[in-house]
Amino acid sequence: MTKALIVYGTRYGATASTSEEIAKILRQEGLDVRVVNAKQEKVKGIAEYDLVIVGSGIQIHRWTKEPEEFLKKFQKELAKKKVALFVCCGSTQPLDDKTDKAESIKNARKKYLEEKAAKYRLQPVSLGLFGGVYNYNKVPWLFGKFMEAIKPQLEEAGVPQTEPGLYDTRDLNAIHNWAKELAQTVQESFS
Repeated sequence: MTKALIVYGTRYGATASTSEEIAKILRQEGLDVRVVNAKQEKVKGIAEYDLVIVGSGIQIHRWTKEPEEFLKKFQKELAKKKVALFVCCGSTQPLDDKTDKAESIKNARKKYLEEKAAKYRLQPVSLGLFGGVYNYNKVPWLFGKFMEAIKPQLEEAGVPQTEPGLYDTRDLNAIHNWAKELAQTVQESFS
């Protein structure tokens, strides 16, 4: 059975729940999956895994610290593995009429995924760019003031408020489809 490891870092929970959604689909596709929150648990080794997926939330144009440290620590081993990277990022949903959505997605993919893979000399089998969560309940006061200006734009763009103070720009179908394609790609490579 193909063994997969998902290591993620999250600030407000979007990447955690995205990782669980990816794991659910991979398991349905027959993979043995372990999910690790890199902030709560340090991975000691990756030798036993056929596929390693690393995910991060993006805030102020940066990955979270823990998955970045994971990539650095296991850079040499990851270069010999099937690797996939994904991010949860609000840049996938431009909130103004001036920003071209396709251009925004292209730029986010390059900056947060392609450049990250290049930095660690990785050749990922897949890159996933998913929406993010704007959680007004968990942000520091000052950042919350900045985010208040975004709230009308989120509502105007039709971003659902899944609970009070929480706007979710992720598309679960896109996440599920990505995970399913990833599982098939990896399993075909081991056939």
